Amino acid sequence: MEGLFAQLLTTAFLATFIRSVVPLLLTGLGGLFSERSGVVNIALDGLIIFGALAGAVATLTLEPSLGALAPWLGWLAGAVVGGLIAWIHAVVSIKYRADQVISGTAINLLSAGVPAVILTALYGSSTESPKVQNALPLWGVGELRFSPPVFFALLTVLVTWYVLYRTPYGLRLRATGEHPGAAASMGVNVRRMRYSGVILSGVLAGTAGVFLSIGNLDSYVRNISAGLGFISLAALIFGQWKPLGVLGATVLFGFLQALSITLGGTDLLPPTLVAALPYLITIIALIFTGRSAAPRALGKPLDG
Repeated sequence: MEGLFAQLLTTAFLATFIRSVVPLLLTGLGGLFSERSGVVNIALDGLIIFGALAGAVATLTLEPSLGALAPWLGWLAGAVVGGLIAWIHAVVSIKYRADQVISGTAINLLSAGVPAVILTALYGSSTESPKVQNALPLWGVGELRFSPPVFFALLTVLVTWYVLYRTPYGLRLRATGEHPGAAASMGVNVRRMRYSGVILSGVLAGTAGVFLSIGNLDSYVRNISAGLGFISLAALIFGQWKPLGVLGATVLFGFLQALSITLGGTDLLPPTLVAALPYLITIIALIFTGRSAAPRALGKPLDG
């Protein structure tokens, strides 16, 4: 036990902890924009996967000619693809008023099969892409060296809080998710606000995927998200749909992820229990989290 506590106080554990928080934080903040606008987005896990795939494929395609510039364009590609997939969810949910949960589930199902088809067509493997030669650079010192999406995630917390509570856009977004009828009567384009919220969720979830494929690893691998999108959704609920709440929840869940990785190298707990620990705690956290803070119009299609 003393050895475990010693490991928790090392810079190696701190680095693992930060890397565990980043994709959860980016995806959770993305989900916040969507759900604050009134659109349920359980497609976050699929958006991570599509963003990760696009980032890796774009980098592999561009690096022979662009070198170190390729991963930056790969990041852009991952964010754009995430936004485009989220736009599809928005069209189905907002324009055609389909069930938002079913639409999100369809995207998650597509993310389980489409990447294998693309990887097989491009690289002859259905499970992983070749390794990129130029991943995103690492900034920092010693073991505490991280790729740019880590710093972007921290900045996004502040920007999200400011946008949501200090700008006209944030006021309109929150009004759209709470009282869309009243917002429309005041001249707010409710459909446009919802589209923007959902697309932003895709951009941020796609960035989380890019971090996983070319910011933390150097290739796309099958099931790269490992359910992080669903944990991010749980963090969003646990954080009461507030930016700082999402930060706190993702820090908690990220710590549990890092702890499970650390415990995986010990004999304190059975390996299966160690692997399941973050998901078990997520379920327990949701049991004790009420729905009272959810936007009132969340999941309700627009009239007319």
